[in-house]
Amino acid sequence: MAYMHLDDDRLLFLPLGGSGEIGMNLNLYGHMGKWLMVDCGMAFAGDNTPGVDLIFPDTHFLKEECDNLLGLVVTHGHEDHIGAIPHLWSQFRCPIFATAFTAGLIREKLKEANLVDEVDLIIVDDTQELSLGPFDIRYIPLAHSIAEGNGLAIKTSKGTLFHTGDWKLDADPLIGPLCPSQELTALGQSGVLAVIGDSTNVFNEVPSGSEKAVQESLLDIVQDLTGRVVITTFASNVARLETISKVAEATGRHLILLGRSMIRIVKIAHENGYLGNFTNLVDQEEADYLPKDNVLIVCTGCQGEPRAAISRIARDDHRHLHLAEGDNVIFSSKIIPGNEVTLGHLFNNLAAKGVNVITEKDAFVHVSGHPGRQELRQMYGWTKPKAIIPVHGEYRHLKRHFELAHEIGVANTIIPKNGDVIEIDDTGTLKAIDKVPVGRFALDGSEIVPDDSVSIVERRRMITSGIVTVSLIFTKIGDLMAEPVMSLRGLPKADDDNFYDSVLDEIEAGVERMRAKARLNDDAVEEVVRIAVRRFCRKSIGKNPTVDTLITREHHLTLTRNRGG
Repeated sequence: MAYMHLDDDRLLFLPLGGSGEIGMNLNLYGHMGKWLMVDCGMAFAGDNTPGVDLIFPDTHFLKEECDNLLGLVVTHGHEDHIGAIPHLWSQFRCPIFATAFTAGLIREKLKEANLVDEVDLIIVDDTQELSLGPFDIRYIPLAHSIAEGNGLAIKTSKGTLFHTGDWKLDADPLIGPLCPSQELTALGQSGVLAVIGDSTNVFNEVPSGSEKAVQESLLDIVQDLTGRVVITTFASNVARLETISKVAEATGRHLILLGRSMIRIVKIAHENGYLGNFTNLVDQEEADYLPKDNVLIVCTGCQGEPRAAISRIARDDHRHLHLAEGDNVIFSSKIIPGNEVTLGHLFNNLAAKGVNVITEKDAFVHVSGHPGRQELRQMYGWTKPKAIIPVHGEYRHLKRHFELAHEIGVANTIIPKNGDVIEIDDTGTLKAIDKVPVGRFALDGSEIVPDDSVSIVERRRMITSGIVTVSLIFTKIGDLMAEPVMSLRGLPKADDDNFYDSVLDEIEAGVERMRAKARLNDDAVEEVVRIAVRRFCRKSIGKNPTVDTLITREHHLTLTRNRGG
């Protein structure tokens, strides 16, 4: 049953991802019985999901509403806005709308997923209005750390919403629009019902800064360095790639690209008219052979991703580059919260080779693509919204953005949570009227599963507490035919014969205390073994391992069960 009817003129905002977290941006707007989706992103998995790389928003609500979903409109091409598309599209199967560069990135993802011939991917001209049912949508180009960052002016019968996407103000951008004050002022003069906006840098009072200033700083740094220079940054930051190209040219160094995603981004950028100055590129196979003072290498992995180029280089595991004492690595990026430990290991591995490591904490090598409070005030001064809904941030970011709204005199504001159905009336009053089920999906191998699935929970338990596997063979009447056999993995004292024998004694004693009839019941035997092993391990080594019991009975083999308990 549809959530809304065609004559339901309420205007609804429903975040399914990105409200209360960084990443996984997925927002819905509902009106006149129809839904419009804005972005469909992913997040990187943390330590609590071992064996998992990517996390996605739960789209069960969309699956049920797919007949009323008009389309997915994408603001820009960062992974936290497009990364879930190839994995989740089959659940909602709607057209996708994006500007040319962003569409190029999406198309590459769809090719890898063998979906490119199925998905209706429509390139939008950002100078033209897009009409989808009760929504008239206009792209508003904004500066960001990727080409073709856009906000969306979404006109409805209730008023105009401005969904900012990710943005910053840059009076001197290398790629992208100049500070769009006139267009935003015109938008405000025509009337903005609500701004749904980026909260990532709300704790920063100062503006994010200009890419031109980074270029000047990197040039000053690199021209004083000897040896190889490696700069690692986000592959999607086309403006930063332009900066690095200019630095290489100005310092007389050949430019080399390392990393699949880096090469792919440059290809798509070229196809869409960007990076025209990339004229001094040489093949990656030359990285180890060119004179050290004449090479500048730009590569992936600025957040310490284990399979990215700079991590492989630090492990001496890269085909084309091996760093040595006197070489230099510049991390031209922000250290994303949560990545400090991973990056710390990477910095230390490079330093141990005698490599000079330069990060944002050592020099001016990066500017953010998100607005600080000063920029937010400017945006709201131009657009003059009746209401503000902060998104794209953890709860503390949304709360500070909520407070900022009150500070500038916008009383209509709310802190959304994923799953909140928020009604926006024509006066800008905001009210959470319902809650839909939300959660997270994990890409576990090639399967998409809930992030609290049995496989992930058990894997987490095995990592922290180890696993004991017990094999028992019974006669027809329930007597043990042989001594149990065990495998101990991930436990302290697992290679201690005395410990092994003691666990074995506890298992045998527990089984022998069972009534003969009970020993014929596999479930009962498994529970006795589980309790015996865990009780002894808790007492002797302070661990509660996962216990698997395999039972063989005379003349037949029972179904193996994993209790995981």
